[in-house]
Amino acid sequence: MRSLPPLSSLRAFEAAARHLSFKLAAEELRVTPAAVSQQIKTLEDHCGLTLFRRLTRALALTEAGRAAAPALTDAFDQLEAAYGLMRNGGRDGPLTVTLPPSMAGKWLVPRLGRFHAAHPEIELRIDANAKLVQFDKEEIDMGIRFGLGSYPGLTCERLFATPTVPVCSPSLVNGPNPLKKPEDLKNHTLIHIQDTGAAAMEDTWALWLRAAGITGVDANRGPRFNDYILAIDFAASGQGVALVGHVFVEAELASGKLVQPFANALQINERLGYHLVYPPTNASDPRLQAFRAWLFEERDQALKQSALLA
Repeated sequence: MRSLPPLSSLRAFEAAARHLSFKLAAEELRVTPAAVSQQIKTLEDHCGLTLFRRLTRALALTEAGRAAAPALTDAFDQLEAAYGLMRNGGRDGPLTVTLPPSMAGKWLVPRLGRFHAAHPEIELRIDANAKLVQFDKEEIDMGIRFGLGSYPGLTCERLFATPTVPVCSPSLVNGPNPLKKPEDLKNHTLIHIQDTGAAAMEDTWALWLRAAGITGVDANRGPRFNDYILAIDFAASGQGVALVGHVFVEAELASGKLVQPFANALQINERLGYHLVYPPTNASDPRLQAFRAWLFEERDQALKQSALLA
């Protein structure tokens, strides 16, 4: 059995000792200064000592108060840390996030420096693969997945859709067969990208050409990639035209490595998109909450930038 005064009186003393003010302590604890004063009196009665000297316009610690204050601050810091471990189920290691390699390499990794700057206390582990995981059997906290957003038993939040636009090397725009209008695609190689793990879908080039009203272009020809990075590099080398999600070519469009060959090119917004998924039991994890909030902030900034580059 521990012989301790009421925890509320120790908390009031620690806050008042830090601020040397009952008023500021009351604001921090969201009580009245009178309540703080009463808690201090309770503590002084319990230990039989005076802890503060009430001066005319100031508050000063007695010798007993000065001796106890730092240790109590440390104790409350430890209590806060212990509560944090309790609140997130004992998870004090890295936050593990799984996502497709293309999403990791072209969108997430270039931005991670900003997350580390904002949350140096959170260690991230990135698991870049396209396989679906079993959260109850693997040490994965959350995932970003490409698909229709149907993940039974999991919390699923749409991060962004994938508006697709044609992109190519600048050399194709003014090359031997100038790429000036969509009909000119018949003279160029179409680069196809198929995300692994996504629901079955019609080829995006076929969708795009039909939506744009273009005939005479074989939508089935051309090489196929299951990785955005390889397909984008292939397009940047001048070997064809890729139909890609705008957010994955931000850097290449900004640098001029890739261009959109058609002014006001049609963008296809599929039901498919990238979704944030995690077990409902992980929702209260403060590491996940911080990373989730940061992801949506970055998403909003990326979409604004995409609008500027379009």
